Amino acid sequence: MAASFVSSLTAPLISAVLGGAIALVFLAGYLRRKRAAIAHIPPSATAAAPDQPKHVRPSNQAQHKKGHPRPHHNAADKDAAKKHHHLDVNTLRGHTDSVTALHFSNDGANLSTVCADGAVRVFRIDDTSSKSFKILRINLPAGAHPTGVAFSEGSSSVVVAAQALLGSSLYMYADVSAPPTAQNKQQGKLSPPEIKWSHQKIHGKESVLNLAAAQATHGPGDGSTIIISCSEGLLFPAKVTYPRLSAATDIKVWHGKSGKELGTVDTNQLKNNMADISPNGRFIAAAAFTADVKVWEIVYSKDSSVKEVNKAMQLKGHKSAVTCLCFAPNSEQIITASKDGSIRVWNINVRYQLDEDPKTLRVLPIPLHDSKGSVCQYDHMSISPDGKVLAVTSGSTLQWLCVETGAVLDTAEKAHEGDITGIAWAPRKIPNGGVPVFILGTAGVDKKVKLWLAPQLGST
Repeated sequence: MAASFVSSLTAPLISAVLGGAIALVFLAGYLRRKRAAIAHIPPSATAAAPDQPKHVRPSNQAQHKKGHPRPHHNAADKDAAKKHHHLDVNTLRGHTDSVTALHFSNDGANLSTVCADGAVRVFRIDDTSSKSFKILRINLPAGAHPTGVAFSEGSSSVVVAAQALLGSSLYMYADVSAPPTAQNKQQGKLSPPEIKWSHQKIHGKESVLNLAAAQATHGPGDGSTIIISCSEGLLFPAKVTYPRLSAATDIKVWHGKSGKELGTVDTNQLKNNMADISPNGRFIAAAAFTADVKVWEIVYSKDSSVKEVNKAMQLKGHKSAVTCLCFAPNSEQIITASKDGSIRVWNINVRYQLDEDPKTLRVLPIPLHDSKGSVCQYDHMSISPDGKVLAVTSGSTLQWLCVETGAVLDTAEKAHEGDITGIAWAPRKIPNGGVPVFILGTAGVDKKVKLWLAPQLGST
C-alpha cells in the first residue's frame, strides 16, 4: 500500500521538476538576450540624454504602447528630404481641394488659380522666396466647378470657366489687383470683385478643357486680350437603330474686356485634348483625337476688331493622337507631343494662302519611360519666355527639356502627390531672393501650387 502511495506521488513530482527546469532554461535565454540588447545600445544614444533617469529610454529608442517607433520627428525629416528638389522654390498653400488650372499675369507679379472647392485665388508674388503671399479669394456662384482661368487686361481682371449642371459658363471678375480703398481699410476688409460679364452654356453641356489668352499685337491688333475656350466634346455612334449623335468639339474666341464672342471653330474630331493661342493673338491650334493638328488664323480689321477666324493649315507628320502643344514665344513655331512617342517642332511662318505647307524643323523622341520601359505620354507642356526650355508633365512627373536638342535638363519625379493638372511659365523674370529668374508654376490634385526655377542649359 505504501508502495502504491509513493508511486502515485512520483509522476507529479517528476513533471514539476521537469517543468521548473524548462522554465529556468527559457529565463536564462531571455536574460542573455536582454544583456545583449543593452550591450548594443549606441553610446551616442545614452550620451544624448545624460540627465534622464535610468529607467527613461533615449528618444530614438522610445516606443509606442503597441511597440511601433514614434514617427513624428523621423517621418518629418524624411518627408522634407524626399520632397525637396533643387529647382523647387516655394509652395503656395491655402487650397482645400484639387487645383484645376493656373495662369500668370503679363507682368508675372500675380498668379491666379482655380480650385475644385469653387474658389478663384489671386496670389501676389513680389518675390518667389517669400514665406507668405497676399491672397485674394473669390467664391464662384453656387454649384460652379472651375476648370480654367486666364488674366485679362494685364492683371486687373480674371476670366474663369466653370462647369455646372446645365453646362459651362464664363465669368469675368474685374479689379482683382486693385488696392483697398480707404473705406475698406477702416472696415478691415475688402469688397469682393464684381462679375462684369458672364455667359452660360457656352459649349452646350460640354465642359471647358482649358482657357488660353494672348494680347492681340499681330497686324492691326490693338493689344487687347483675346481668350479662347476649348470644349472637351465627344463624338460617338449610338446604336444602329439611332442616328449618329454628337456633342460640341468647338473652340470659341472671346474679347477679354467686353466678353463679346468673336468667333467659333470646330475641330470636328472625336474629342479635343486642349487648345492654345499664339502669343501675338494670330493663330489658334488644337490637339485632338487624330494625329493631325489644325491651325486657324484670327483675321483683324483695320479698326483692330476681329473680322473672322479662318482655317489656315494642318500639321501632318505624327502617327498617333497629339496630346498637348504650345506656341513658341515668337508665334512662328508650334511644339507638339504625340502618343507615337515623339515631339515635333514646326515652322508655321509660311505663306499658307499660297498653299505653302508648314515644315517640321525637328523630331525629338520623348525621353520619359515608365517602369516597364514603355514611352510615357505628356499631358501638359509650356515653353519658357526665352524659348529655350520646354516644361512637360506626365502624371506626377515634371521634366525640363532643351528645345533645341530635346536633351533632358532635369526631372522631378513625384513633383506633386498625385497628377499634375496644369503648368505655366511666368511671362517674364520675377525676383527670387531679389534676383530676377524665370519661374514655372505647377498645379496638382494634392491641393498645392508649386514654383520652380528654370534649369541651367547644359546641366543633366
